[in-house]
Amino acid sequence: MKIHLSHDANKDKELAPLKVPHTDAETPGILSRYLSTIFNRLPSYQRIVIVCVGTDRSTGDSLGPLVGTHLDKIGPAGYHLFGTLHDPVHAMNLSDTVHNIHQQFHDPFILAIDACLGQASSVGSIQIANGPLKPGAGVNKELPPVGHMHMTGIVNVGGFMEYFVLQNTRLSLVMKMSEVIADAIHSSLAQRFSLSSKTTAATAASRSD
Repeated sequence: MKIHLSHDANKDKELAPLKVPHTDAETPGILSRYLSTIFNRLPSYQRIVIVCVGTDRSTGDSLGPLVGTHLDKIGPAGYHLFGTLHDPVHAMNLSDTVHNIHQQFHDPFILAIDACLGQASSVGSIQIANGPLKPGAGVNKELPPVGHMHMTGIVNVGGFMEYFVLQNTRLSLVMKMSEVIADAIHSSLAQRFSLSSKTTAATAASRSD
């Protein structure tokens, strides 16, 4: 599978949205490269915040907290994390969480993660797109938009009885998708942190000469 990360000339070199199946062997690398392209455009001083939205009370909606839990276990790589199975970010605390993030960090770049429903042919796909996440839209909830960019995993079929569908989504699928997403995020941010450290070291060395 070959996917070109093409630019849209009419959107100031904004990357086109990406959609890939989580089962493809190349997907982790594709996602990581896509994210790296975004993160490497950010100023080195800008804080990156990952907000994983969802709840462990619903199998399908646990994608976000599972991603956060995987990232928490892997360890920090130059980012700040909100939303795990132990401390989820969900409908009841989303507004407060976003407010606290902006109180804690000056002008952060926020990547939001969430589960969503879609067509049967798209179940198991992972999507990345520019712009804020609109959580709750698939189950007719009005929640504040989150983030500058978002990743979503299509965990089941939408269009009818969405709440019931999320409750009856296979945990195996959600677990596998969460691992792919978490690995891609960590890999891309670890690369950014490594490049930033090397640049800082090189600058310091040149000043000392």
